[in-house]
Amino acid sequence: MLSAIEKAGILIEALPYIKRFYGKTIVIKYGGHAMIDQGLKEAVAKDLILMRFVGINPVLVHGGGPEISSMLHRLGKQSSFVQGLRVTDRETLEVVEMVMGKINQDIVTLINRHGGKAVGLSGKDGFLVEAQKKLLNGGDDVDLGYVGEVGRINPEIIHTVTDSGYIPVISPIGAGPEGEGYNINADIVAGELAAALGADKLILLTDVEGIYRRIDDKNSLISLVRLDEIPGLIDQKVISGGMIPKVECCVKAITGGTGSAHIIDGRTPHSILLEVFTDQGIGTMVVP
Repeated sequence: MLSAIEKAGILIEALPYIKRFYGKTIVIKYGGHAMIDQGLKEAVAKDLILMRFVGINPVLVHGGGPEISSMLHRLGKQSSFVQGLRVTDRETLEVVEMVMGKINQDIVTLINRHGGKAVGLSGKDGFLVEAQKKLLNGGDDVDLGYVGEVGRINPEIIHTVTDSGYIPVISPIGAGPEGEGYNINADIVAGELAAALGADKLILLTDVEGIYRRIDDKNSLISLVRLDEIPGLIDQKVISGGMIPKVECCVKAITGGTGSAHIIDGRTPHSILLEVFTDQGIGTMVVP
């Protein structure tokens, strides 16, 4: 149990960070185990509420892949993937939108229940995320269906929500030219949104501690990566597999004006606060 003096010391350590990020926007991509474990879900909700009350504007973008797969399985519909992307026909899109809507409202309810104020949004709301059909191999030879990529972000609705004191919780469903829905990778939406908002930070909650120089050596965690180092790390296979799209979204955010991007372990309780408000931080930070 911490003494009163130790608790005061923690608050004093956080003070310069509260001052630095006051009034700033931090985009958080919520995924992995932190969306499954109830204790971690509660911790994330409280982290967001604390940030909001000390004058920071958190914007949450959530995924939902495992929940979508589970629902499709229950409905007897087989999932298929091409280059890691779920082939999404019209029936699958309806399931995606239904599941994403439930996840979104569950997160909003949790934040509200703990004393915060949250509003759930889809990328369709106010054409927040204008989407276009994603093509592979430069053409139509592989049809992914209603899988999209971001064409444009229109952040006005986010400003309206945050200026009113609310935390936006966003599901990554984009709106096509005719208003049709498109399923978009949540990491990509978070990176594009961070760039469009001019966010000070982008934080990705994952199920790993960050980028390792050697994946089998837990002492080889890379704490800081510059943009110009990333191509070499990919060539060396230091960054590979599922880490590549996460790093790519960090690159998109930073080249778009975001101050820094952070890949952190969402399995650690209050990992967001540890990254934002402590001297040492956690995970891997990507900087210009």
